[in-house]
Amino acid sequence: MDDHDLLRYSRHILLEEFGIDGQARVSAGRALVIGAGGLGSPVALYLAAAGVGHITLVDDDEVDLTNLQRQVAHTNARVGSPKVESAAQAMRDINPDIAIETHALRADETLLSRLVAAADVVVDCCDNFGTRHAVNRACVTHGKPLVAGAAIRFDGQLSVYDTRDATSPCYACLFPPDAAFEETRCAVLGVFGPVVGTIGTLQASEALKLLAGIGPSLAGKLLMFDGRSTSFDTLRVARDPHCSVCAQRAAAPLP
Repeated sequence: MDDHDLLRYSRHILLEEFGIDGQARVSAGRALVIGAGGLGSPVALYLAAAGVGHITLVDDDEVDLTNLQRQVAHTNARVGSPKVESAAQAMRDINPDIAIETHALRADETLLSRLVAAADVVVDCCDNFGTRHAVNRACVTHGKPLVAGAAIRFDGQLSVYDTRDATSPCYACLFPPDAAFEETRCAVLGVFGPVVGTIGTLQASEALKLLAGIGPSLAGKLLMFDGRSTSFDTLRVARDPHCSVCAQRAAAPLP
């Protein structure tokens, strides 16, 4: 780490829990971000600002005028551009010293298997159950921690699914893939812009803590946010020993 890095990341380095060692781990880290919309925007920007060494963005959508009310990585001038390229430009404007890899594709099983295997942390910022379950399966298979968030209307939720810990549930333990969940989208029900910013920022925080190796994560807990009352609730969540995804996993030791 040279003088330029010491200056750029000095406010993190000053934190006793973070320090130079934590920053070095972040700078050597690889993050995979699925989705470059409302949640993915603050995630991508904060991970870039913090100096995560290699960030991969996956999203097959393009910037639309209706996105700009909440998807803060994008601008009016980039309407019609692939979201991953728009977000990458915003990230490079903040920090040109990091490596950014983009995939303007839908995150299918084949792509996820390859990208998750290469990541140190995966951040799920997508907006549909099918992709969420595909991301979760890949993270369980490769033993990678998953930071998953969701937001709709005035409500948000966040958790960390870290199956390196034998007691930690995976996403499917809470939301079984064969259960009947109503698919809700912002285009139908609407979403309060700061709610996705709140959840996305917390996702970035959990991802950076995992990369830096500091503090307990939200593994085993589900954080619920009510934007109407500006209140948080935390629920304890347990691993399902009969989970169709993670029941047969081989737990890897935590670093």
